[in-house]
Amino acid sequence: MPLPEHSSERKALDNRIKELVSEVASGRPADYLTAMIQTALQLGRDHASLVDLKLISRSMHEIRNAASIFQKYSGIRKVAVFGSARTRADDPDFKLAREFARRIVAENFMIITGGGDGIMGAAQQGAGAEKSFGLNIRLPFEQRPNPTIEGDPKLIDFNYFFARKLSFVKETSAFVLFPGGFGTMDEGFEVLTLLQTGKTSLVPIILMDRQNGFYWETWRRFLDNDLLELGLISRSDFNLFTITHDIDLAVHEIKHFYKIFHSYRWVHKEMVIRIQQRLTPIALAELNDQFSHLLLSGHIIQREALPEEADDLEIAELPRLVLSPNRHDFAMLRLLINAINDSSVMPQ
Repeated sequence: MPLPEHSSERKALDNRIKELVSEVASGRPADYLTAMIQTALQLGRDHASLVDLKLISRSMHEIRNAASIFQKYSGIRKVAVFGSARTRADDPDFKLAREFARRIVAENFMIITGGGDGIMGAAQQGAGAEKSFGLNIRLPFEQRPNPTIEGDPKLIDFNYFFARKLSFVKETSAFVLFPGGFGTMDEGFEVLTLLQTGKTSLVPIILMDRQNGFYWETWRRFLDNDLLELGLISRSDFNLFTITHDIDLAVHEIKHFYKIFHSYRWVHKEMVIRIQQRLTPIALAELNDQFSHLLLSGHIIQREALPEEADDLEIAELPRLVLSPNRHDFAMLRLLINAINDSSVMPQ
């Protein structure tokens, strides 16, 4: 039974929790830590099963461990590479993944893979251990750390796929998928679903294949001929990904996405887009004209950080574009970001 909200026992317990939390945090972090402890205690009052307690405890440990490792590299953007663990070292896709990783880390990105062999091992060969993270899943077969990342402190072991996927999505600034099996399809469709529904921030998704390969073109025909034809997806959803056989194009697509655009967050119903430089008045007017159909009300305005962004200290000085968009078509918001990156900016 939960303690009554205004009971003396509840107040005494809340005070004990707050006193404990005050030893490690203050402000909003302390609020969240307090809520986490209260939730944990509520599991005890609910007489949660041992199975549930084990799942929640272990997944929380895995997520915390991953977050603490990534925190040391929070200022560096990261690119996730997915693909088959079965791809051999003499396969053209292996060589393509290795060269892509080499090229993208030269542009000051880091690589995240599942830590296994095949495409994952190729990407980590190209990036090198210093510029790599491996999110390894414990499986009874196939998956073991590749030689490049094995023994590195940035190799993170997971028991649960959902905790691993959360870390991938939370830490990644772009996804690059090479041909693969069920796992690659699962990871690709999950990321597309999160982007399509606005449950994670828009980022580039690049689908890469060898020269004259047809893996992703076949996949796209399935989307066109079945999902789109049956009305299960929208034509605009195709804006969420790029299919290419060209490393230069893949690298450019990722770099260009962050040319002017930095990031965004939601403040109530407003989308607040952080940008690297202020846009010219003409560029802002062009955005309003081109994307007026996306707005529920008002216009796209350019301003400083909102008061609600006071906790984002590291990017407080960046200019903002603020708008109230329709949240039913995030793929069209992807086109807005493209247009921002093609806009004229004010001289610095």
